[in-house]
Amino acid sequence: MSETKTQFKHVSYLWNDAEAAKLEGDEVALLIYRSNLLGADLRLTNYGGGNTSCKAFAPDPLTGKEEEIMWIKGSGGDIGTLTRSGLAALYVSRLRSLENVYKGLKYEDEMVALFNHCIYDLDSKAPSIDTPLHGFLPFKHIDHLHPDAAIAIAAAKDGKKITEELFGGTIGWVEWQRPGFDLGLKLKECLDNNPGIRGIMLGSHGLFTWGNTAYESYINTLEVIEKCAEYIEQNLGKKAPVFGGQKIEALPKEERLSKAASLAPVLRGFCSSKQRMIGHFTDDERVLQFIDSNDLDRLAPLGTSCPDHFLRTKISPLVLNLTLSEDLSDVKTLKEKLLPQFEAYRAMYTDYYNTCKHDNSPSMRDPNPVVILYPGVGMFTFSKDKQTARVAAEFYINAINVMRGSEAISEYTSLPRQEAFDIEYWLLEEAKLQRMPKPKALSGRIALVTGSGGGIGKAIAKKFAQEGACVILNDINEERLNEATQEFKKLFGKDAVASTLLNVTDNATIEEAFNATALAFGGVDIVVNNAGISISRSIEEHSIEEWDRLYDILVKGQFLVSKLAVKILRKQNIGGDIINIVSKNSIVAGPNNSGYGSAKAAQAHLTRLLAAELGGDKIRVNTVNPDAVIADSNIWAGGWAEGRAKAYGIKVEELPAYYAKRTLLNEIILPDDIANACFAFVGGLLNKSTGNILNVDGGVAMGFVR
Repeated sequence: MSETKTQFKHVSYLWNDAEAAKLEGDEVALLIYRSNLLGADLRLTNYGGGNTSCKAFAPDPLTGKEEEIMWIKGSGGDIGTLTRSGLAALYVSRLRSLENVYKGLKYEDEMVALFNHCIYDLDSKAPSIDTPLHGFLPFKHIDHLHPDAAIAIAAAKDGKKITEELFGGTIGWVEWQRPGFDLGLKLKECLDNNPGIRGIMLGSHGLFTWGNTAYESYINTLEVIEKCAEYIEQNLGKKAPVFGGQKIEALPKEERLSKAASLAPVLRGFCSSKQRMIGHFTDDERVLQFIDSNDLDRLAPLGTSCPDHFLRTKISPLVLNLTLSEDLSDVKTLKEKLLPQFEAYRAMYTDYYNTCKHDNSPSMRDPNPVVILYPGVGMFTFSKDKQTARVAAEFYINAINVMRGSEAISEYTSLPRQEAFDIEYWLLEEAKLQRMPKPKALSGRIALVTGSGGGIGKAIAKKFAQEGACVILNDINEERLNEATQEFKKLFGKDAVASTLLNVTDNATIEEAFNATALAFGGVDIVVNNAGISISRSIEEHSIEEWDRLYDILVKGQFLVSKLAVKILRKQNIGGDIINIVSKNSIVAGPNNSGYGSAKAAQAHLTRLLAAELGGDKIRVNTVNPDAVIADSNIWAGGWAEGRAKAYGIKVEELPAYYAKRTLLNEIILPDDIANACFAFVGGLLNKSTGNILNVDGGVAMGFVR
């Protein structure tokens, strides 16, 4: 470890001289390298937060004249994953010349459209609102980050005084102001009045640091943040216990997870009153220290300070008024206790909107909480997708860190409500939201497909994930499950998939699987009973053990999984879907098929029975009847193919052609065909259909329902 690395305790020194040397002479490449290193440490900035830039000379494509160009992280990007395509590139001279047409703070939003007249690279990402903050500073490399340690000082009651004393005047101070053109001018003014400073603290917001090279900027940034963090650590607990000391003791880990899994679907139901939300749960030690403290009731309503924080978390969290001994199994009583708490939060948010809105403000958004705190248990976050819910949790942990630091050195202050509103309902933020891609058909939905480690189940899960659903893969075969999970994470990202072992004949593992689903995503919307086996025997050759195994897996398994699924779906009270993968054999009587065919018939009728029972809960129950799904299907294991070939008097290798030729469409059926049928039921066009059978068999007349 180098001497430079060892001087840092609170931040990660990741710079590699050999790697950086390969990029020498390419300032943009060094910008990206530096940005990725900074973004890799959440203590320096949160996901999507902050921005970085560099200025270098490049030839004008029309004149060939060397011009100073600024490359900066584009709108909506993340420095940790930044690439060249995520940068905006602008002529510095043109950007600075906009000061000549600037009419004042009241009109600063109009300046954003003029950024486009400064674009150097026509393939640029859209410039962010922070572009002038970098453009009016003269330094070649600039970092604007949201480190918890710096914001703790920036959000402290006497943050300006602390900054002055801590850094001896080498860090400037600019009072809170909404990011934009005018703040860029304020940064320039601060630098002009304090030549030689190494950075600027933005009140309640974050930190600007810089250097003449990528490395100088990087090391300057780390040193400033390290000093802030060290100062806070030295003061933690000195003037008072952290967060006023511990008020309650958290439950043991397993009890916390058990309560969270039981409660999450109920909370998800309340939070999904406007649109379906995906959940995230964490019992991180930093969260527990805050929610179990004496100061929780004082600090939580204050809300966050950094704009990036409350844009993700809403103005403040909902702190649940539930005891640790609460009986969460009594769902009716639980909902009666929670309803007024959610109504009070919605009323608070509505009042916040009505009090602060302007004539041209966008319509009020969903008034439900994003962050929900359960003292002694942990933190739940709910948002439109898993990544946003997870990131909201990360941001609120950042906010907790800020409050802890501010309280240690002074007194925490949040943004005034009006300032917070003007950020949250900023017309430029609204325009950004309107530009976001239209949600996919299954966005906000959570699907559990039994036996999804391979074959038909995997195809169904993949189709659902492609259409925007979060999926929980499960299987009895751990190796197959692990392989599928890695494939899905590579295809869809870590936030779209979770996995758990599940044996449909074992109620305990089913409970564990649904608990895992609730902890991973908050609940479930779609359950597909797909796991199964196939045994083809004549009645004389069919053993009792085979008979029991068929009925245990196909019928009892469908019953057990559906039973627990209904429990969660009713907790949420937002409807849902159960799809049972049955078979043409549930209708067609064929030779050597008494066990399998009769079990499939039982599955089919159980579907109809549940459809009749659950309609009042808006839970749709439907059947997909496949036949002869040969490719990548486990149905052919265990002698089934040999049994069917024997029944038809043909060879095993002749089965695909045999099955295709006997269909009306002369088609081979694939797992993807079954997946498409399942999607047809849940994709939105058949929301008023339940108790139906959809045949996917290429057309087998004997299998027609009517």
